[in-house]
Amino acid sequence: MKIEKKWIFSFVVIATISIAALFWKTEFPLPGSGEFISEDNIVGSDVAWILSAAGLVLLMTPGLSFFYGGMVGSKNVISTMLQSFIALGVISLFWVVVGFSLSFGESLGFTYSGSHYGIIGNPLSYPFFSRVGTLPHHVLAPTIPFILFALFQMKFAVITPALITGSFAERVRFISYLLFMVLFSLFIYTPLCHMVWHPEGLLNKFFGVKDFAGGTVVHMSAGFAALAGAIVLGRRKNPHHKPSNIPFVLLGTGMLWFGWFGFNAGSALAANATAAMAFGTTTIASASAMITWIFFDRINGRKVSALGASIGAVVGLVAITPAAGFVTIAESLFIGFISPIISNLMMNWKELKKIDDTLDVFACHGIGGIMGMILTAIFAHGENASLLHGGWSVFGHHMLALVLVSVFTFFGAILLYKITDFIIPLRVSEESEHLGLDLSQHDESINF
Repeated sequence: MKIEKKWIFSFVVIATISIAALFWKTEFPLPGSGEFISEDNIVGSDVAWILSAAGLVLLMTPGLSFFYGGMVGSKNVISTMLQSFIALGVISLFWVVVGFSLSFGESLGFTYSGSHYGIIGNPLSYPFFSRVGTLPHHVLAPTIPFILFALFQMKFAVITPALITGSFAERVRFISYLLFMVLFSLFIYTPLCHMVWHPEGLLNKFFGVKDFAGGTVVHMSAGFAALAGAIVLGRRKNPHHKPSNIPFVLLGTGMLWFGWFGFNAGSALAANATAAMAFGTTTIASASAMITWIFFDRINGRKVSALGASIGAVVGLVAITPAAGFVTIAESLFIGFISPIISNLMMNWKELKKIDDTLDVFACHGIGGIMGMILTAIFAHGENASLLHGGWSVFGHHMLALVLVSVFTFFGAILLYKITDFIIPLRVSEESEHLGLDLSQHDESINF
């Protein structure tokens, strides 16, 4: 069998990274040396909880693979599941080499009126996790080892490009997707992560954006990139298929819901009252959204379905994510009620259906993320945190940031798709699409 040059090049890349890691000089800083403080500041309960939370968030990616895999046609189950699962490998290595530095490294940006506003992290801050050890970081992680903070954040970076895959399922070339995943993480995820979650980040420091666990960083970025992907790749030759395995969807939903406790409650970065409240708001919003979705389907003449219940639950989880630690249980119930109605309307909107977003990623994650950001800007507790606790100027800043994030992620993703397609064509051949990606891309198949 002839081995294509792109696969040889890919192997050379991973070999180079592995050898460079072996010889990379790692220097663990001493306590009190600038960024880091003594290990005496570590709180054991916080460490135990964030270790658990990181494991829960990791579980979400296999959960997503079941969630998506059960929705596609039987010829594309393995390929769709692998597109999510492979992110655990690709993005984990990317994160160690440069992703963490770009996201949480020394802030690079501009100074305005005497204040510094970061756009991206310095790639030389923590390459190959150099200087990422067991000491706590005095700002980012004051009660847990910095290595634990880095690994917890890595799981967020892993699942974000995996979320996008549902939009172009059943027609994307696997090697092209791997390239796009790296480009997306490099040019969209890391600067957005830095601007929202780094203390010096532009969207955080100037706009005052509240994103407790990733509604903006994860779900909006993935949702708009998914919409861009569906547009760039075009419609499938046969866009009408029946979901291959609804029990897979239910299993994936359960794994996602379970893992989301780590996603949201873990973002408190401590075993404290905020984590407990985020745990509660997460499950109540999802429960409310699941029931709302199936009732709303029914009053619109559609049957109550396991698929609808699963999608509704996930939309609720998406919508509560940016607000999880900032709102009450009662407010989370309302967020879980209103968000799935908007997502449901968008999913069934005729104009949006003209775009072949295979698994309605934009309607669920994009719209869910937008609703979460808007509702966070209305309800978030704390001084100058939202419309109800700060006034219209605070809300206006959030809405302006929403527009900027939407434009950045959508048009940035389109550009990255075009670059990827120029290097390696994105779409499989018509013959491969007809055969199914399981066989044409991976020489594997599954029968239900």
